[in-house]
Amino acid sequence: MVVLDRDAAVGLARTHAPDLVEVFERAAVVTRAEFERVIGRGHPTGVGGIAERPAPGPVAPRGAPLVLLDNPRNLGNFGAVIRVAAGLGAGGVVSLGDVDPWHPNVLRGSAGLHFALPVGRLSGVDDVDGTVIAFDAGGRDLRDVRIPDDAVLAFGSERHGLSALVRDRADLVVSLPMRPKVSSYNLTTSVAMGLYHWELFRRAS
Repeated sequence: MVVLDRDAAVGLARTHAPDLVEVFERAAVVTRAEFERVIGRGHPTGVGGIAERPAPGPVAPRGAPLVLLDNPRNLGNFGAVIRVAAGLGAGGVVSLGDVDPWHPNVLRGSAGLHFALPVGRLSGVDDVDGTVIAFDAGGRDLRDVRIPDDAVLAFGSERHGLSALVRDRADLVVSLPMRPKVSSYNLTTSVAMGLYHWELFRRAS
């Protein structure tokens, strides 16, 4: 971590991330030119850091549902899904398709929460184990379903929905409750609703 002003950086940590105060206290103080050389640009906080991307590991549910995004296209939405998944304790977020889950715009959308849970890209839907529950408007009402801890929750792309491959792999297709004349939910909202449903009924059991 590099900072322009250690006292200001520590003060920022105390108000926004008190668990990181000791890390900020050890940060290297650099000039503005050195800061921009290391980070690539300036920043209003005067705080920057370099994090090493975790090495990819085996993809498997880890006592909580795994979120599978089927060919996501919007990088900001992708990042927001990771943020929601981290907040609700998902087992990880994986994707199919050509979008890099570690693209800078996805990282920005996740607020850096890529490091809070496993995030990766699959070569195919058969790379995951567990009960695959796909979300689609024509499926069974989610309110009548219990989501097991080993589930893989599959969500289609914002424009095209689920691919035929993912739909065929699904053990169950469910739909989110939606009032008439509402056409769809945002991808992040859909993921949040699915994970919250899992968490709510897991607590009640």
